[in-house]
Amino acid sequence: MKIHLLLLPLLSFATVFAEVTEEQRRTPIEADAPDAKLAKIVLLAGSPSNKAGQHEYFAGCALMMGWLKQNPGVWPVLVADGWPKNEAILDGARAIVCFADGGPKLPFLAPARWEKMRALLASGTGFVMLHQAVDVPEAQAAEMQAWLGGVWTKDIGCRGHWDMEFDPATTGAKHPVLAGLQPFAAPLDGWLFNLHFAERGVTPLLAGVVPDKVRTTADAQSHAGRAETVAWAFERANGGRSFAFTGCDLHRNWQLESQRRLVINGLLWTAKLDVPADGTKVAFDPADLAKNLDAKPAPPPAK
Repeated sequence: MKIHLLLLPLLSFATVFAEVTEEQRRTPIEADAPDAKLAKIVLLAGSPSNKAGQHEYFAGCALMMGWLKQNPGVWPVLVADGWPKNEAILDGARAIVCFADGGPKLPFLAPARWEKMRALLASGTGFVMLHQAVDVPEAQAAEMQAWLGGVWTKDIGCRGHWDMEFDPATTGAKHPVLAGLQPFAAPLDGWLFNLHFAERGVTPLLAGVVPDKVRTTADAQSHAGRAETVAWAFERANGGRSFAFTGCDLHRNWQLESQRRLVINGLLWTAKLDVPADGTKVAFDPADLAKNLDAKPAPPPAK
């Protein structure tokens, strides 16, 4: 079998971390909808990454699956390791969500996978990218911008960890994805900002102040003091819908009701489902934060 050299880092990373835990195996994986009338939303959970409590892609997708089930007419499908073993599970999806590492580790960079995504999005399938997934290699950036409405690339993009405070009213957007959201703070989460946005079709949803010290590119420094967009909705030229949020790095921040509602509203909107005027149901049990975590070393104790 011929392996392209550019894919070796991705393959070796996946080989090391591909094993799901015993607890994760008890979560339904690639379970298709029993009724074609249900709106299927596929959640691509990336392979384990980073430290315990960060980049908890499987656990985060399992939480999203539970919240989606609280809303009628939806069938969430969880996929482990970034891409389904049975690719047919993607067929008929109303929306596809990627919560995974980006850059060269983006789960669908391989040509056959990229072509599958291209075909699905051309058919109008909804598309969602969370956190690092918005980081796209330069070769794919232009097409991804047409899919998602915005892409992070290293030429102008910045990233880091800091406290963010959001008031949905400040963007001026009147959008279904903001239904039921209240002002909230996301402490010490990981953010990506200063993206390349499409000229048309993008609606900024959440923006906030970033510290000057994280403006590490010349372009970002030229916009000092500007509120930076970290969540947006995008109406694609073919009528498809996309949504992105660059937060979700810290697993504990799923306890924030407005963050949960933002994301689940976004998933339903991209699937062209009605978002209730007061927002989606996202009831939360704090004990769920400890479920389905990846097997990663615990962080050292604070000094």
